Amino acid sequence: MLFAHDTEVGLNAAAELVNTASGSGTGTELLPDPPALAAFLDAWQFTGDRAGDAAELAGVHALRAELGEMWDAETEAVVAVVNRLLREGQARPQLVRHDDWGWHVHATEPHAPVPHRMAVEAAMAVADLVRAEQLDRLGRCEAEGCGAALVDLTRNRSRRFCDASCANRTHAAAYRARRASPNGVGPAA
Repeated sequence: MLFAHDTEVGLNAAAELVNTASGSGTGTELLPDPPALAAFLDAWQFTGDRAGDAAELAGVHALRAELGEMWDAETEAVVAVVNRLLREGQARPQLVRHDDWGWHVHATEPHAPVPHRMAVEAAMAVADLVRAEQLDRLGRCEAEGCGAALVDLTRNRSRRFCDASCANRTHAAAYRARRASPNGVGPAA
């Protein structure tokens, strides 16, 4: 493990949130309504109060766009976003333990609005990357036509694709290109 468990979960949840937008790899809006948001929150084990309404969903959609910009920004711009999200979310880090989780940091109160809790969780995780000078672990899928957000937590920073489907498609296309070329050598994948 390169980072604390809650940092890795926070980074992956943020990437997954970014990828729910219709402009990401799938091309489909994956959080179209409050029940879809509830399922997302359950899948990522977000605790605390939920409104379950359209305003909460709109807040998460706005956050999603802000987080997506961090994947493509320079360090100074990322730091500005992180600091703003922490400030606006009224971050007050504290150690907690619940469910199957060991000790970890929650930086908001359980009754804080869902978009604030999600923003602070993501900001705390990205802050760890900035402090470790490893912001380059936030990347984009290299598969043609995808560009989904990804978090590279491999030791050698070798992750190039958001999932196995994109990797397989890219490698299959490279194989077909090699087979189609007269000398059997084509573009490398």
